[in-house]
Amino acid sequence: MKTAVFKILVKINKAILPSLYKKDPIKLTTFQKAILGYRYWVLTQSLN
Repeated sequence: MKTAVFKILVKINKAILPSLYKKDPIKLTTFQKAILGYRYWVLTQSLN
């Protein structure tokens, strides 16, 4: 049940949030780092 919710969140994030994989993490703004961290957290939770 928990992983199903996170898998749905991953799909929503992929559609709505910007992709930051080509950008240098050092040059990201604080808001962009927060988005990147949130996307990473949701992805890892969906894989557990």
